Amino acid sequence: MRVVVVEQPGGPEQLRIVEMPKPEPAPGQALVKIAAAGVNFIDIYHRTGLYKVDPPITLGMEGAGVVEAVGGGVTEVAPGDRVAYAMARGSYAEYAVVPAWMLVKLPPALDFQSAAAAMLQGMTAHYLTHSTYPLKAGDSCLIHAAAGGVGLLLVQMAKMRGARVFGTVSTPAKAELARQAGADVVILYTEQDFLEVVRRETNGRGVDVVYDSVGAATWEKSLDCLRPRGMMVSFGNASGPVPPFQPLILSQKGSLFLTRPTLGHYTATREELLWRAGDVLGWVQDGRLKLRIERVYKLEEAAEAHRALESRATSGKLLIVPE
Repeated sequence: MRVVVVEQPGGPEQLRIVEMPKPEPAPGQALVKIAAAGVNFIDIYHRTGLYKVDPPITLGMEGAGVVEAVGGGVTEVAPGDRVAYAMARGSYAEYAVVPAWMLVKLPPALDFQSAAAAMLQGMTAHYLTHSTYPLKAGDSCLIHAAAGGVGLLLVQMAKMRGARVFGTVSTPAKAELARQAGADVVILYTEQDFLEVVRRETNGRGVDVVYDSVGAATWEKSLDCLRPRGMMVSFGNASGPVPPFQPLILSQKGSLFLTRPTLGHYTATREELLWRAGDVLGWVQDGRLKLRIERVYKLEEAAEAHRALESRATSGKLLIVPE
């Protein structure tokens, strides 16, 4: 089978396609013939070495396809099942072996590309809005990169929860996408100071929570956007990791809460996984949650997909298909 690997951490040029034997599922595992794989920033973190993985590094943390075989003791899925998954590395390939408990059966009318586009980013938006800081009617939130893959889903879920949504974007075209997703106040950060806008629009109070996937570039001002005892949710590093800081700053800025969550800890049990994935995939199938798939790449174009995502010029989801 063909699989994308990185032999040494570095830039997109490190991505290579190699031939490997088709793997056999061990007990508790399933072999999935991949129909579509999602491209996410975590793939870039693995490629660059920000998140340490021993080489050769396989990439891709989400995929959708058909179960071809199962190992001993597997009861969650069977050969022929249409499935999707997230947080198991290796989906940039024709086949992937995945722990069976991590596989979710697809709703009947949902296609593979939509499923692959929804799993990681959709469940991320779900845990952020339903668990990390469970939004409720009357709450206010600031979402950075509101027209990105996670951002557009976050905006929609925050509105489902009844929150007032502030969203930052870089271009007028992205501003329109954020508005279409439901953002109440869209901030073009290349022309406006997002801190000034948030303070003005909340009469100086600040928002209840900031959802920040950008990292270093937005860190300090994001803290200043929060109300006293508000929560800073730092869940990504698109502009680089947040630099070291003194925890005392959290008390100085209003006894703030800070968390650095990751999806794996919010889908740690099959029960929680099925809840989040069931909500997300069900909402996509019935139209409550709108996906934006910007471009679909071939395996041979994986490096191009990484360059596009790193440029932060994309809005919506990038996918890779083996065929």
